[in-house]
Amino acid sequence: MELSGGKAIEVVEGDITRQDTDAVVNAANSSLLGGGGVDGAIHRAGGGAILEECRKIRETKWPKGLPPGKAVATTGGNLPAKYVIHTVGPIWTGGTGGEAETLGECYRACIGCAERLGLESIAFPAISTGAFGYPLEAATAVAVRVVQTALTETQHVKRVRFVVFDRRALDAYTHELGASAR
Repeated sequence: MELSGGKAIEVVEGDITRQDTDAVVNAANSSLLGGGGVDGAIHRAGGGAILEECRKIRETKWPKGLPPGKAVATTGGNLPAKYVIHTVGPIWTGGTGGEAETLGECYRACIGCAERLGLESIAFPAISTGAFGYPLEAATAVAVRVVQTALTETQHVKRVRFVVFDRRALDAYTHELGASAR
């Protein structure tokens, strides 16, 4: 989807650890020390440099763990991306616990982090839709809406790629991007 000012949003089915964007987003847990799903895959593929920087962040800035909705950047280590931007999404509790607002903050914080670093491109997984249980269609609606708005406010970030794991997610993002273009 092309936006004004030469900016674009795209969706691809693939492996987030193989994206050629300036940064990839890690749907992390608050410990920042690795885990399952996207978090584990990024830590495994990126190597020990990511974990080392995450430990330093825990020691210096977030000793109790990264709160949901916040974002921090580390090296990309062995990944094609230069940076990993870590964010902690909300755990789905039925939709009445501020989950949509927190999920939106994740996307805003990541784009803000990329902007401060002067990056032009960023790849997102479907934050919170795995182990955290956020319903895919609801999460997709938040992601697309927030990213479209955030891109209108950036100088550097010009391309956002949603990287999804399967056809169902690809269809959900494709549908949401199409609906938002109307």
